[in-house]
Amino acid sequence: MSAFGFRHLGSDGRARLGEVSTAHGVIHTPAFMPVGTVGTVKAMTPESVASTGAEIILGNTYHLMLRPTAERVERFGGLHRFMNWPGPILTDSGGFQVMSLAKLRTMTEEGVTFQSHLDGSRHTLTPERSMEIQRMLDSDITMSFDECTAFPASEEVAATSMRLSMRWAKRSRAAFSERPGYGLFGIVQGSVYPELRAESVAALTDIGFHGYAVGGLAVGEGQEEMFRILDVTTPLLPEDRPRYLMGVGKPSDIVGSVMRGIDMFDCVMPTRSGRTGQAFTRRGPVNIRNARHQEDPRPLDEACGCPACRSYSRAYLHHLARAEEVLGLMLMTWHNLHYYQDLMRELRAAIAEGRLSRYAADFAALQAEGDIAPL
Repeated sequence: MSAFGFRHLGSDGRARLGEVSTAHGVIHTPAFMPVGTVGTVKAMTPESVASTGAEIILGNTYHLMLRPTAERVERFGGLHRFMNWPGPILTDSGGFQVMSLAKLRTMTEEGVTFQSHLDGSRHTLTPERSMEIQRMLDSDITMSFDECTAFPASEEVAATSMRLSMRWAKRSRAAFSERPGYGLFGIVQGSVYPELRAESVAALTDIGFHGYAVGGLAVGEGQEEMFRILDVTTPLLPEDRPRYLMGVGKPSDIVGSVMRGIDMFDCVMPTRSGRTGQAFTRRGPVNIRNARHQEDPRPLDEACGCPACRSYSRAYLHHLARAEEVLGLMLMTWHNLHYYQDLMRELRAAIAEGRLSRYAADFAALQAEGDIAPL
């Protein structure tokens, strides 16, 4: 088994072309990770996810520890075997879900005690327990346990939260089981305050991680503010480690973040939007439930090679959505994930060929044109 590592293969400005080697395969970056929170990418089989070009998916510690439990997943040989996904898996540490979903939380220096949002049962999640769960899940990329700082937050509140996360990061690193091909990422916090972001990066790089994530963004601050924080944060991160922007996002967020040196992304947006009738296309989003599509023979996106675009009209997809047929949300989700992987393929090619700025300008112009009305 090869060691976990990052190969920097090329650059265009601050954008990077690379490869992340893991125990279950290589990830070509920039990469987008479909979200499989509870051991499934909703409305998709693992085979259909792989057919889009996705090389890695994301699971979640909080959800999987509650059901079916990490212990059960381990007995079945780990999450790869349990869900029939042979490629790399990254697991979020569970900290964000504890804060956003759990009931009656009590946070201390030790960790967080909470009641399950499912049945009210009590659990404690600490850096050590998070590392144990992610090891039982057999995650290729483990995330350090952190507190996702609420937004907005004063600088004092953000500093206190970030420094707690840095102490938890140190404990996460100490508890992580070193194995060939498996990596642990530290998470940069500090809200929208550049000095706090710099302090967080310094603390994490002093501890030493296999990769670095930027957390606490895309939580309501807006794209301009997010890019401002990336502009001051990513140049501080080690060049020889992968960089992951958590929970991002819209296609334009991804293009702008790649230009600022980010390598990896995840977001529920393509799958959640697909289930509610929204498709992402090269000309911007399309709401397939709108009446304008009921007689439209065209595909969602003529440049897309996904099954929804190859074989079905907008009129048929509109019918499925209005009839609330399961096939409709399956096809829309498949399209969105394929579109996101097409976007990553195009970004990698643009970086390799030194034309990323032109690509980004053309992307923005086409998105601004919007969807073309049927004839």
